[in-house]
This record gives sequence, structure tokens and C-alpha cells, in this order.
Amino acid sequence: MSMTANDDSGRRWTIGELAKATGVTVRTLYHYDEIGLVPASERTASGHRRYTETDLRRLYRVRALRGLGLSLEEIAGVLRQPGDDLSGLRALLGTQLAELELRAARMEQLKGQIGGLLWLLDKSVMPDPEQFMATLELISVYDSYFGQELRDQLALRRARLGEERMENLREEWLAMLRQARQYMLDGTPVDDPGVRDLARRWEAMGSALQSGDRRLDERITAAGRALWRANSAELSEEISRQIDWLDAGDLPALFEYFERVRKARDRD
Repeated sequence: MSMTANDDSGRRWTIGELAKATGVTVRTLYHYDEIGLVPASERTASGHRRYTETDLRRLYRVRALRGLGLSLEEIAGVLRQPGDDLSGLRALLGTQLAELELRAARMEQLKGQIGGLLWLLDKSVMPDPEQFMATLELISVYDSYFGQELRDQLALRRARLGEERMENLREEWLAMLRQARQYMLDGTPVDDPGVRDLARRWEAMGSALQSGDRRLDERITAAGRALWRANSAELSEEISRQIDWLDAGDLPALFEYFERVRKARDRD
């Protein structure tokens, strides 16, 4: 068997043997050879591919990088770099990690939506199919106001805060909402120290969910306000169905109450 000259001593593999040894299909190996990603280092006199140990190690590196989600083009770029230069690979892996975090955040957001819908059905708070469909419509309305970029940023923020922190914030929000409702029903003046302290904590909670990017946070706030202005009645009804002590008209009244607190504070 005649082979081209090379500096790699040791065993040689046919393409079928390499496929069987590594779990990579023959078709894939042909493709890797054609695009120059894992070319066979040697050929027999009749033109059959023969793979060396160096080729095998290169194939394992390709498989490992492919398993990390890198494209074949990205992998080729990594393998062209000197062995001691890992800066390009680090940048690629950083980008890949960011994409995976975003994908995971989207999945968590979707899980939360589905879980919430199942909770509503299990609690029998929406026995009317029309009410259930109206809830689905609100999800679509929310998506249209925020758009994919803003939804992604909110999902990432929630993911980074963690499930436990988000649940604590939800419980804290419900407690403040209940206290604010009681202040409002009691006719407590907006300059009352307790009311002002509650309003301050309410605003601080909103800040906890912000990204720290001023422009981005302003866009999210604007989208939320636009959503509320156009759909306050539907949103209030939906939220009141999920909170047994909250009436549908409470939320608009509470937001107006907090606005009066803010204006009174600003005048002082």
C-alpha cells in the first residue's frame, strides 16, 4: 500500500474504521474532508483515504466544539489558530454562553406562562372558556407591546435573579398591594408617613427588576405604561381573577392613589 509522505507514525484508519471508532458517520467524514475541516492526511495509490492519529485528534476536537454548539465555520476558525492562542475560542464560547442563557431564559418564561395557565385551570378560577381565551389574548397583547428584544431582556433579568428571589419579590409585591389597598379603602391621606414609605418601597421593587441600562429600562417602562393605558380594564380583570381579595376596579384606583402620593411628595 502506497501512502503520501507524512510525519505521523502509528496506526492508519480507513474512513469506515474511523467512523466506527468515533461514532461519526461516513457521510459526515466525507463532508469534513471536502470542506477541509478534517481532511485525510494520506491517500493510497488507488486514492482511498487513510486517517492518522493526528487526524483522529483533530476529529475529536471538532466533535467537542460541535457539542458546544459552535458552527463548522466557527470551528474551522478555531482550528486555524495557533495552539497557544485561545483568545478567539474564548470569545466564541462567551458568545455561545450568552446565547444559551438567553435560550434558557426564554424557556423559563414559557414555562412560567404555561404553569400559570395550568394553575388557573386547576383552581377553577376560569370555568368559562371565553375567559381562558381572553387570557391567551392578553399574552399576545403583552408580546406585541414589548417585542422580542424587551421580552428577552426581562427574561434574562428574571433568570439572573433566580426563581427563589422572584418568588420573594412576588410575595413582597402582593403584601404591599394588600397594604396599599387597605390604606386606600380607609381613606388614608397621601401625605401619611406610612403611605409614603409604602410608595417608596413599591418604587424600589421596580428598580430591582431593572437591567441597569438606562435606555433599555426606559423603553421597558414606556412599553409597560403603554400596555396599561390601552388595556387597563382587561389586565385588572385578569389579575383580580388570580388574587381572591382584589376587585377588578382596585388596580386602576391603586395606581391613581400612588400617583397622588408621588405628586404630594414632589411638592414637598
